[in-house]
Amino acid sequence: MEPKKDFRHIVRIANTDLDGNKQVFYGLRKIKGVSTMMANAVCFAANVQKMKKVGVLTDDEIKKLDDVVKNVYRHNLPLWMFNRRKDPETGEDKHLIGPDMAFVTDTDIKRMRMIRSYRGVRHSLGLPVRGQRTKSNFRKTKRLGKGGSLGVKKRASMKAGRV
Repeated sequence: MEPKKDFRHIVRIANTDLDGNKQVFYGLRKIKGVSTMMANAVCFAANVQKMKKVGVLTDDEIKKLDDVVKNVYRHNLPLWMFNRRKDPETGEDKHLIGPDMAFVTDTDIKRMRMIRSYRGVRHSLGLPVRGQRTKSNFRKTKRLGKGGSLGVKKRASMKAGRV
């Protein structure tokens, strides 16, 4: 079986290299900020078969996918799919991808630390932020300068005379 001449092993969409052997639906999920639902919606909006291999896409299909991923708000996708709804600075709904997403998340955490909100304090201490229990989980900590777990060390307590 001879490989096709127009097959590409690496396709660049939204500044991300995608594997040409994967299907479009699964390939799009490798882009940071594109979830399963968003990948499905992008394929539908760009009118590209989602089970088609990324490597056999035409240049026109690649441009359509790239445009839809970068500008999801232009293609009438539902607002609940966006990953940054009601942005605190501008108040508008956005969908961030790639390094923009990491930058904005980092900025949000820094803002929470600066205003000393509850979530900011939990982030600074390295503790869980979303209300999880900490008695049995999250025992490994960076706060003590060691990567080990917290608890009683048996040998240390034996030497001290405690049993």
